[in-house]
Order: sequence, then C-alpha cells, then structure tokens
Amino acid sequence: MNASLRAAPSPLALARPELLELKPYEHAAWEPQLERLHANELPWRPSGDPTLAGLNRYPEPQPRLLIERLAALYGVEPSEVLVGRGSDEAIDLLTRAFCRAGTDAVVVCPPTFGMYAVAARIQGAAVARVPLLAERGFALDVAGILERCSAPASPVKLVYVCTPNNPTGNLVPERVLLELAESLAGRALLVIDEAYLEFSGAPSMARHVRTQPYLTVVRTLSKAFGLAGARCGTLIATPQIVALLRKLIPPYALTQPTIETVRAALAPEEVAAADARVACVRTERERLARSLASLPAVTRVWPSAANFLLVEFRDAASAFARARAGGLLVRDVRTQPGLSRHLRITVGSAEQNTRLIGALGALD
Repeated sequence: MNASLRAAPSPLALARPELLELKPYEHAAWEPQLERLHANELPWRPSGDPTLAGLNRYPEPQPRLLIERLAALYGVEPSEVLVGRGSDEAIDLLTRAFCRAGTDAVVVCPPTFGMYAVAARIQGAAVARVPLLAERGFALDVAGILERCSAPASPVKLVYVCTPNNPTGNLVPERVLLELAESLAGRALLVIDEAYLEFSGAPSMARHVRTQPYLTVVRTLSKAFGLAGARCGTLIATPQIVALLRKLIPPYALTQPTIETVRAALAPEEVAAADARVACVRTERERLARSLASLPAVTRVWPSAANFLLVEFRDAASAFARARAGGLLVRDVRTQPGLSRHLRITVGSAEQNTRLIGALGALD
C-alpha cells in the first residue's frame, strides 16, 4: 500500500455522518433451529410453494450460505460481501450512503450505464459527466475525472467506472483503475461495475479491495449466469462499508426463491456450465463481429469484451427497423453522447445471430 493510502482516513469519513449513528431496523431473530412464533408469520405454507424453507416464512437477511458461496466465487472474504437485488440495489445503496442531497456529486463517464445518474438524481446529488474518449477507443479520461474531483463545487463522493463498459464494450486496463483508486483515496470512492467481466477473461478488481479501501466492486449474476430474472447482485467492499450498507438495505431484500435458486446455481458443476456458456458467447461474439463488419450497411464494429457489440451503421434507424422486421429487438442507443449512428446488439444464440446477419445484409 502506498503512502497516500496509509495516510487516508477511513472511507467512512466520506459517508453521510447521520447514517454512521443510524440504528438499523431490528428484524426478527434468525434462529432456524427453533420453531418460529416471533415474526407474525402464518404457520402453513401456501399451495404450490416450491421452496425448501417455505414462502410463509421470512427469508434469512443477508443469507450466510449464499454470501459464503458468492465470496468463494469472487475470491474475497464473506465480510467483504453484501448481497442485494441486482447491481442496481448496490448502486442505489452507495449513492444514498455517501451523497448528501443538494451538496454532493457523483462522476459518470458517458456513454455508460444509466443507473448511476438515475440513482444520483433520485438522491438529490449532482451528476458530473466526464465523457469517455471516443477517439481513443472510448478510453477513460483519468485526468478529466481527477480535475472534476478537485473542483470545490459539489464535492464528488463516488466515481463510477463500468468495465467492460456498457454500451461501448471496452475494458479499462487494471493499471489505470489502480492508479485512479490511489489518486482518489481520501476524496472519493471508486465504484467499479464488473457486470460483464466474465465475458472479457480479465481478472476482477475485487482482489484489491483489501489493500485499496476506497475501491468498491459491483458484480451481478444476471449476465454470465443467466439469472437476470432472479435479481441477485453483489457489492464487494471493505467490511466497514459493507456494515454501513447493511444498515440501509431492507431486512429481507432477497426472496426465498431467489436465495435457493442462486445457491443451487453456484454449485461447482453449475459454475462450470456457466463458464462453458460464456465461452460459447465469446466465440459467437467474434463470428458476429466479423460478419457485421463485412456488411455494406455497417461502418464500424467496436471491439468488445462483453456479451454485446456496439455497431455504427450508415443508417441506424433503418437497421433497427430491419432487425425488428426479422423478429429481433436490438438496443437503440442513438440518444447517448457520440452514438448518433449506433445500435447495441446482444450476442444471441448461433441461430439468432445468423438471422440478424441475414436481416441486416439486405440493407445498403
């Protein structure tokens, strides 16, 4: 750890001071070995209940076994893990915990995932935009971020970096992220969103959380594990930050079906199956990229480390309509900065990708 990190105060010094003293809601005690007459639950299960624990019972708050499996998956300690309803909840909790309404700000780097700015606006925090450098392959503008974090107006508390970035698909080098985290130490948290990391083959920044207390990592099972409908995301941070956010998260954030489904999906054989599906997506991503790049209607296919491609068209509106006519819905991102002729295309099955290529091939 460098000298600047040793000298920096605890990251909790950035949190809203009133939350440090907050007494959290006291949920019903979790003692599953005893019969439950303490939570005002109905003693009978509803018909058709498929769960092991019973839907008539409140689920375990921050389920221990699930957290242990997620910690093992991401190579961190259970005390560094908070589990919630997708990465969106982690983003919301961080914003509420560290940003004072009407005073503080977050930094976002457009074009990027929209929830960072939405969560800030809901909290009443300012949104400072430091655009990615399109001329350098949508590289992170580190100098611009640090300049904004040094400005006296609206102190920046959170800097959001998505890598691989959505919708551009590019990966931010680890060296850049570590340098940025060290530069921000004592001033702001660096929140790294790794929703698409499995498709990149790159290692997670989560392993640096122990030595970089101003670094926070957000992961999700929605993408690589195919559990978007289960809504399960993980925040990885120092135990102090995790403890603070546990005060804010609703006591029963995850439903019992989600807990049981995700726990089963993290069994070793299921993780291996997820890895195989990721490998298939990566193979199809390269085939789809090559095929799209050869089409007359396409002017550029940006390199991608995610499970989607950002594609520039001569006429994006016509391409969007043509895909729809072929029964395929792609993402229209033309309203995002610098993407006026672009669409974001998720890598589908081999059959879906072939159909899309055929549909777009008829365009001039």
